[in-house]
Formats: sequence, structure tokens, C-alpha cells
Amino acid sequence: MIGRIPITDVSPVVLFGGEFVPVKAIPGETFTLSATVFREGHDALGAHVVLLNSKGEEITQKRLIEIWPGSDRYQTEISLPVIGDFTFFIEAFDDPYATWRHDSEIKISANIDPELCCQVGAALFEEAISVDTTSSKLLTEALHALQNKSLAPANRFSIASSGDIRNYFYERPLRRLVTRSEEYPIRVDRDRALVGAWYEFFPRSEGATPRKTGTFTTATQRLPEIAAMGFDVLYLPPIHPIGETFRKGANNSLHPAPDEPGVPWAIGSKDGGHDAINPELGTLKDFEKFVVSAKKVGLEIAMDFALQVSPDHPWVQAHPEWFNRRPDGTIAYAENPPKKYQDIYPLNFDKDYAGIVEETLRILRFWIEKGVTIFRVDNPHTKPVHFWQELLEKIRGQNPEVLFLAEAFTRPPMMHALGKVGFHQSYTYFTWRTSKQELISYGNEVATESSTFFRPNFWVNTPDILPFHLQSGIPAMFALRAVLAATLSPSWGMYAGYELFEHEPLSAGGEEYKDSEKYQIRIREWKAASEKGNTLAPFISTLNQIRREHIALQRLRNLVFHNTGSDAIIAYSKKEGADLILVIVNLDPTYPQETVVHWDMNALGIDSERFAVTDLIDGTTFEWTRHTFVRLDPSGSRGKVAHIAQVNLR
Repeated sequence: MIGRIPITDVSPVVLFGGEFVPVKAIPGETFTLSATVFREGHDALGAHVVLLNSKGEEITQKRLIEIWPGSDRYQTEISLPVIGDFTFFIEAFDDPYATWRHDSEIKISANIDPELCCQVGAALFEEAISVDTTSSKLLTEALHALQNKSLAPANRFSIASSGDIRNYFYERPLRRLVTRSEEYPIRVDRDRALVGAWYEFFPRSEGATPRKTGTFTTATQRLPEIAAMGFDVLYLPPIHPIGETFRKGANNSLHPAPDEPGVPWAIGSKDGGHDAINPELGTLKDFEKFVVSAKKVGLEIAMDFALQVSPDHPWVQAHPEWFNRRPDGTIAYAENPPKKYQDIYPLNFDKDYAGIVEETLRILRFWIEKGVTIFRVDNPHTKPVHFWQELLEKIRGQNPEVLFLAEAFTRPPMMHALGKVGFHQSYTYFTWRTSKQELISYGNEVATESSTFFRPNFWVNTPDILPFHLQSGIPAMFALRAVLAATLSPSWGMYAGYELFEHEPLSAGGEEYKDSEKYQIRIREWKAASEKGNTLAPFISTLNQIRREHIALQRLRNLVFHNTGSDAIIAYSKKEGADLILVIVNLDPTYPQETVVHWDMNALGIDSERFAVTDLIDGTTFEWTRHTFVRLDPSGSRGKVAHIAQVNLR
């Protein structure tokens, strides 16, 4: 129902399934809150936003400002300092002082009822004094002036509309006809929900030899190297027992050799299921030590959570109703035509939904107790959305610190729905966005259109995806894609081998790695590559250090693109407070490109034609202007693919 003063188009608001679901934020993250507020006639109005804690108690309120006179669109910037659930509502009101001041300014100067204007004003001041005795001196002096007929009406009005008086009534308006909007939820998660650099490796490959698999113990030895590259999160593919039935061999072969390890996502064997450790990796105690070792070097472990099983999983015998059966009685394996996953059975959530929820909660809580605080969820879009809504809310009730990343490369409505029901982050289409226009369009989408409910994590590659643009193996391409991922999004990720420029596809026209680590152990010569300089690791370290030192790169909604004269060069900025970062990237990994970047100075908040910058990649300083000429040459040993420049604001 419309209130006395209509309040419409409140933003940010997330509606899903007929209910308002929380807007996403982290502590200290600033975002714009706005609404359209209007009324009949010409009397002035005002609006506040009121913030409430989870108990419904008011914690603060702030005045909204009209974007421009006559727009009826009011907004303000807000942030919340702590983790928790909050709500807000908009409160609109008639503002009699603002109406009086506007009308009297016109009437008194035109000698239209000047005495009546002063009388109306005096009544307002008397009302204000009765409400707020703490400011009686300021208000009383103005009241006496309005009542003093020895002064000209214009002088009386001038005293009653001084800067101090206007500020007073702006901060403490006489509010009439107060109208409230509905309440809308905000959820403030810990910083890692928005900001992080992710690294993925297979523990069985770390420290492996041709005759022996890697373990948690050998994988622990590589943790300092990953931390030195500046990563915050180490994501592990499934670490559970792997099935024997229909086990896949190298390059997805249906006829594996006896010693081939199988696909980690084919979970479950005689050694256990989702709550067990693959004995080839070690014991549960070894895993717990691994988690502790990771934390000591500043790495959080993200554990893969894949709700699917191998034919040997204990659930197949204990809960046969959880699976789909063909007419011949056999259990249907997973398919994504033309792909077939003979070693994996998907779950049917419609036969024993409550049982699956209960077992899933048990598993998650088991690993949370072992120190896992992040779960990367495999293919959540192949499970019912309402299942995730219920599951994630129950986990949050006991463990609000636990985060979930959706590995959902699927249609936008499903990806967005998963964000709305509680996933903290999602994989994205960035992996396939390569042209300047594609990057601008997608960057604007995630930074503005969907940022209230969808947090992106930009991955440059995954074990499943070797993008076509990396298959040339050109080091500059790997470098520029890392720059884009690390600076466009607050969260980004890469899969092991990226720093070694691994790029050989399984087949022409495909996006799968040859000798994929999904099917076999991959032994990498990290030390030799480093000694020969055949690694991107130092550059990755620089990128992540820049990200950690600059809060502007730790925010999503502040992304602004700027015009350039070349389709091969993209430019954008990020600003948070006094931290202003400008990024220019050559999208051509082979040839030098040059252009003029036309900076939007209003967006940058710079009021001079010239400004000094420091390139954070190599420390070079420049004096740039509104129209800045740049040349980026990716070729050679000292090739330059990008500027990441800090503006030296004075």
C-alpha cells in the first residue's frame, strides 16, 4: 500500500521467490543506497535511511540527498562496520522549515505577505524549541528576530535562515507526515567473502615422483611458495577415497592402467565416502596438520564439496533411493552430452530430500570441525536451488564464518539465483571474455547490475578449462590475463601450472588440457623453472602484493571504464577514499600498441589537468594528463603488458 508520501524504487533491494533476500556487503564496504521520494503539490520533503541490527534496534540513521533538484531521487553512502545481519528502511517526511524558507524567500523579496511569513516562521521555531531544548539559544535568537517588528521582514528572514540555522534544521528537521518504507535485509560477511587471491593444486601431484604419489606431507612443503606468491586461499580438489568401478585413466580413458589414480570427483570406495580421506594422501590427522601448516603461512584451505558419488560409495548400498535408475534397473551415471561420466552417479533430491539434507549437514559440520572455513561447491547448478537455500542458512546459523564458492559455469539466471540464496561467491564468464568490449560489458555487469547479490571470482584457468587464448603459450597473454583478473575483481584465482605457461590442449578446437591432472598425477619441475626464469610467479607475487596494499582493488562496485582510442587497449579506474588506482592493459600479447586514454576526471575526482602517478609494477613515475598517450610493448624480456598506476593525490 502506498504511504502518505510515496517511497518507490528503493535500491539496493534483492527480491527472490517473492521475498526480500539480503544485499551482500563486507565490513567497511561503502555502497550507495537510494530511493525515489515524491509528494503532491510543492511542499518540501526529506528522507532518511534508518539502519537496524538483527534485534531490530536502531543503530544509526542518515539523511538522503536529492541527486539534483527536481529529480525526486535521493541517495546516500552507507557502510556497516561489523559482520552480521541488518535491515534498513527509508523514512520520508514533510519538511515544514524547508517549505517555509523556500516560500518566504520568494514572498518577502516580492513584498507578498511578509508579516504573515514571519508569523509562520515564528510558529515553526516555537515548535522546534519545544522539541529540542538543547539548542534553545540558537533557535531563540532567531525566534526573537522573527517576532521583532522593528526589523524589516527581510532582515528577520535573513537571521532565521542563516547557515547555522539551515544546518540545524537539515540535521534535525521538523518531521511531519512521516512515512516508512518496508524493511530490507543486508548481510555483512567477513572480508574473504569479497576479497581474495585463490590458488588451486592437487595434493597428489605435489612432491610426487614417477613411482610415488604426493601426500599431504609432501604437499605441505610447497605451501610457503604459494604464500610467497601472495595467495590467500588454497583450493583442493576432492581429497576423499576414489572409486574403482568405471575408473577413468589418462586423458579420460575408459581403460586405466592398474596404477592410475582415478578422478578425485568420483568420490567413494571401500575406504569411505565424503567424510573420509583418500589413503594415498595420508590420514585424517595428516590433513589436520596440513590445514594448520597452511594457516601458519597465511593460507585458508578451501575444500571441494561435490555432491556426487562413485559406484563404490557407501551411499549406493545404504541409500539406493538417492539415485536415478534406468528402465533396466541400473543406476544412471552423470552425463552432459556429449560428455559422459561413467564413474560418477548424481543424486536424486526428490526421493529422500530430508535425508540428503541431514547427511549433507553432517558432512559439512564434520569438516568445519577439522578447520575448514571455505567450501568450493562443485556444480551447484545441477542441484535444486531451494536445497542450497536451506543448507546454507542452516550452516550460517551455527558457523557464519564459513564461506561457499559456487562453481557454476551455467546460465545467468541460475548463477544469480545461487548468489541470492546464500553463495558468497561464484565462478564467472570472465574466463571467456577477451575483447575490449566484452570485458567492459561484463565488468559493468558484475560491478553494478548484479553486485548486490553476486560476488564474482575471476579465474584465469581451471583443471577443466584451458581457454583458447592461452593455447598459444605466449607468456604475455598469461601475464595480461592475470592483470585483468586481479584488478577487475576483488577475488581472482588460478590453477597450478598457469605460472609455468602450461598450454597444450587435448585436441584442436577443445578447451581441455592434454594429460589433464584430473585423470593423472602431474609432476612439475617448480625449482628448475624458477632457476631458468621460465615462470610467471614473480609477476604474480607483484600483482597480489599490489592488491593487498591498495583497498581500491579490494572493492567491486567502484569499477569505472575510460575511453581509449584503440580496441587493443583497455583502461579503467578504481577508487576508495584517497586510494585511486588506474589500470591500462594491452590486450594484444604479441605486438606493441599505443593510444590516447581519455580519463573521466569527474569520475577520478581530479580537478587539475595534470597529475602524477607511480606505476606499481616497476616503480616508474609519470606525469599524466586528462588525455594520456601510452605505449605498451609486450615483446622482449622486459615486455610491458600493463600499467597499474597509483595517482599521487596531494
